[in-house]
Amino acid sequence: MSVRPLLEMVDIRKSFGATRALNGVSLDVNAGSVLALIGENGAGKSTLVKVLSGAHPPDSGTMQLQGSRFVPRGPHDARAAGIGMVYQELNLAPDLSVEDNIMLGHEDHRWGWLDRRTQRKRVRDAVESLGHPELRPEAQVGSLSLGAQQLVEIARALVFDAKVLVFDEPTSSLPRRDVDRLFDVIRRLRETGLGIIYISHFLEEIREVADHYSVLRDGDTVGQGALRETSDAQIVSLMAGRAVDELFPQIAHDPGDEILQVTGVTGQASPIDVTFSLRRGEILGIAGLVGAGRTELLRCIFGLDEVRSGSSRIAGVSGKRSPRASIRAGLGYVSEDRKHEGLAQGLSIDDNLTLSRLQPYQFAQLLNLRKRRASVEDWMRRLGIKAQRHDQEVSALSGGNQQKVALARVMHQDADVLLLDEPTRGIDVGTKSEIYRQMGRLAAQGKAVIFVSSYLPELLAVCDRVGVMARGYLREIRPADDWTEEEVLACAVGSDG
Repeated sequence: MSVRPLLEMVDIRKSFGATRALNGVSLDVNAGSVLALIGENGAGKSTLVKVLSGAHPPDSGTMQLQGSRFVPRGPHDARAAGIGMVYQELNLAPDLSVEDNIMLGHEDHRWGWLDRRTQRKRVRDAVESLGHPELRPEAQVGSLSLGAQQLVEIARALVFDAKVLVFDEPTSSLPRRDVDRLFDVIRRLRETGLGIIYISHFLEEIREVADHYSVLRDGDTVGQGALRETSDAQIVSLMAGRAVDELFPQIAHDPGDEILQVTGVTGQASPIDVTFSLRRGEILGIAGLVGAGRTELLRCIFGLDEVRSGSSRIAGVSGKRSPRASIRAGLGYVSEDRKHEGLAQGLSIDDNLTLSRLQPYQFAQLLNLRKRRASVEDWMRRLGIKAQRHDQEVSALSGGNQQKVALARVMHQDADVLLLDEPTRGIDVGTKSEIYRQMGRLAAQGKAVIFVSSYLPELLAVCDRVGVMARGYLREIRPADDWTEEEVLACAVGSDG
């Protein structure tokens, strides 16, 4: 006798004006199993889980949870029914305690008074069920690591008896140690009979934690089945709608004259005494663990963080660095924090993409908006930015499409040196391949790129040289072909020099 799925979503459709986000998507989630929900940015994954979470009502289609019709009137209703959400952007109050975050809006109380004893026991039970009793209920959430904060989100779902738990790009900002810890938690939850939906662009992660997969493309379900019966190439082909022959395309480029010289740069806490040079037509990768000083190095070079000592010279010109001066000197910077720093969330795609270089559209102190629109739409096509309109607010885009806007900005800026901090984070496989291709083309045009990434395969495949940072120091730079992943990791955890 077949066992009925824990969750059934059948022929779910959803449109926003003329944009059809979901075109009859169906999927099943079984108790005690993990379903990987896969698709390119804009494929409909976020819309589908927002329908599940009650944030968006479907235009048509049906849902059943534990064999009963499920029609949530909103997120609170879905949560009460047993749908737990763990988003890429954590939704926590940093100044409150672990306990208060977990119980926020659903506090235990008697006659108007908070029942701390009952509430704290529920929180401790939830945290201990994750295998992490060291996470103290009274600890301030803002003082915790990202990995520990993610456990708080998961515990919040468990306190309210979650039956289906959705993880939306949960590892995008986590160091490997916390990724391993999260995977242990997911396995533990699966063993308790929860149904889990896991959204990720990393196929190796999906194979590590998931049993089945469902691929969305342009709002349609285009493939599903058991992971063990499907190759990565088949999944990528389903996602892209074509065969992606080269995950790491190679564009011929030859390093030329030196364009950037960094000498003894030391920041407030990190980096420490960093020296290196970069040539035109070169892609330099920077590896290291979270907290190694990679981001701080780029911020010091660009002028966002104060430099205590040392200097950087661009095309032989040095001077006090500021973001304005850096842009004028030919530097472009993509921040790893697109939400708070990389993009102006309240402004349009037009503005975000062009603000660092408005000269092509200026005439007598006026902007030629028609010319700018044509340029923006061209960049949107080139990078596959999916949006309803060119003048849509960036905040309304998916995380991956926001990242593409940030990349398009520095490419539109025509910078000579591009400082890219985790530029492929949250980007689908097909678009990653196109970004690597664009980086190669930029190098072929004589541009120089510094590429910070936590994903070692892309650094070793795309870069000409790779340097490794640890505890603020730049340990070593070698040609990419002279490194193995194991050697990079060994260098990244080395002792102080």
